[in-house]
Amino acid sequence: IAINETNIIMHCQTPQNHGSLFLQFVMIIEMIVGLPGNTVAMWIFCFRMKFWKPHALFLFNMVIADFLLIISVPFRIDTSLRGDYWVFGQYWCRINLFMLAVNRSASIAFMTAVTVDRYFKVVHPHHRISRMTLTQAGWLVGLLWTVVIALRIPLLTTNLLYQDGNVSLCRSFNSYKRTPSAIKVHYGVFITEFFLPWFLLLFCSARIACSLHQRWIYRRKMVWKATRAVVVISLVFTICFMPGVITGLRGMYIKQFYPDDCASYNLIIKFFMMSIPFTYLNSSLDPVIYCFSSSMFHDALKSSISHLSFVKKNVRPANSTASNS
Repeated sequence: IAINETNIIMHCQTPQNHGSLFLQFVMIIEMIVGLPGNTVAMWIFCFRMKFWKPHALFLFNMVIADFLLIISVPFRIDTSLRGDYWVFGQYWCRINLFMLAVNRSASIAFMTAVTVDRYFKVVHPHHRISRMTLTQAGWLVGLLWTVVIALRIPLLTTNLLYQDGNVSLCRSFNSYKRTPSAIKVHYGVFITEFFLPWFLLLFCSARIACSLHQRWIYRRKMVWKATRAVVVISLVFTICFMPGVITGLRGMYIKQFYPDDCASYNLIIKFFMMSIPFTYLNSSLDPVIYCFSSSMFHDALKSSISHLSFVKKNVRPANSTASNS
């Protein structure tokens, strides 16, 4: 889907460097934390997990989605350091934004899958979904990836590079005078994929908490242990994705009903750009979800740390003995 030059004329000329120092700082920190955290998570899932269950498979696919972000963010850091000037060409602009969007959508999809799995395990333990096999979970994973990728295809078929004088801007959210159909789809997915799973997360959290309190009202530790996975997922989900959606909706509202109020529009776009690092933050926080959502992952991590500590203790005396002799 090609777009005409008239489509990429901005209705308000927005300055490029919106909170660039904040963006750079947060994105660099996220790379420093996210890369080793997800590398360790991938190693544990691939080499240290002895048994797999459906929720572990969902978490593993969150790791795969996070690596799409880890590959893409360095290009956004470079662009931010250049004052928002994109130097990698039109096609890599499309691919880069596509990978970022797929990471967001896939993270939301698999967070929701883990939450729903926990909901049925606790509230409806005899339901057929509670007895889902690993093979069935694999088919569900394939379906989720298919839907996620299909909904983000518009980003690959649309020219997302906007020339502002001598500066090339690579953004999926631009202030088009006439928004292309493909970008409208992208906007719709961006909003819908937040609110529907968010309400579902809140519902599952409330139902799990009520169910467990009714069964084990005197066993507070057990109640907390069973609900903390969904609580952590809900918190990460809200912190990472809500700021971008709220500021984005506000920007759309101003553009629709107050198109000449460029001062207010530019201000909300500034906040929207500053909310983007919170979206990227999910890559750094996902390892926390793995630990709280999967006792198998938590046990494998503890076992790995204990094994490394044991090896270190044994290596030191051997080295000291060799040096003395």
